Amino acid sequence: MISIDPAMQSERENYKLLIGSVIPRPIAFVTTLSQDGVLNAAPFSYFSVVSSTPPMLSVSVQRRNGVMKDTARNANEMGALVIHIIDESSIEAVNRTAANLPPHESEVDSSGLTPVASDMIAVPGIAEAKFRMECVLERSLPLGGSSEAPACDLLIARVVRFQIEEDIYDNGRIDPAKLNPVSRLAGSSYSTLGKLFSIDRPQ
Repeated sequence: MISIDPAMQSERENYKLLIGSVIPRPIAFVTTLSQDGVLNAAPFSYFSVVSSTPPMLSVSVQRRNGVMKDTARNANEMGALVIHIIDESSIEAVNRTAANLPPHESEVDSSGLTPVASDMIAVPGIAEAKFRMECVLERSLPLGGSSEAPACDLLIARVVRFQIEEDIYDNGRIDPAKLNPVSRLAGSSYSTLGKLFSIDRPQ
C-alpha cells in the first residue's frame, strides 16, 4: 500500500489522484444567465445530490487563480440555474461548451444546442437533455485556497421544477437504460452505464 500526504504534493498531483479514483462521476451540465442576458453553459463533474426534502443538488465550480467562473458568478448574481443530466447523444455538443469563451459569448450558440424556456425561473434550459432541473441558488460557499483566493465555489441548488422526457419516466421512476447518462473519468475519458446489477440492502 502506498501512503501519500496530500500536503506534500502539488495541486495537480492531488487532482490526478482524486479524478482517477472518484469514478465514475455524474456530469452536471449547467446553464446560467448573465446580467446582460447571455446564456452560459458548462459541464461539471464535481456534482451530487444533497437532499430530497427539499430536493437539492451540489455543484462545485473550480476557480481559475482565485477568479470566479461565469457559472458561479451568474448563479450568484441571478440566483438561478438549470442542471441537466447528459446522455451519450449530446456529449459531443456538451463537450464543446467547455471551451474558454469570454463572458459576452454564449457557449450554447457555439455548441449548436437548443435553448428552451424554463417554467419557474428566467434561465433557459437545453432541449436536447432528457432530464433537467430548474433550480434556485440556495447557498454559495467559497472553499479551499485562501480567504483572498478561494479554490472553488460550492453551489447548493434547490430544485423547483423537474423537466423529464416522457420516454424515460415510468410511474415516478427514471429508467436508467433509457436515460443513458454519461459519466466522467480522468483525462479525456468518459463512461456509459455499463453492467447493471442489484444487491439487496440488509434488514
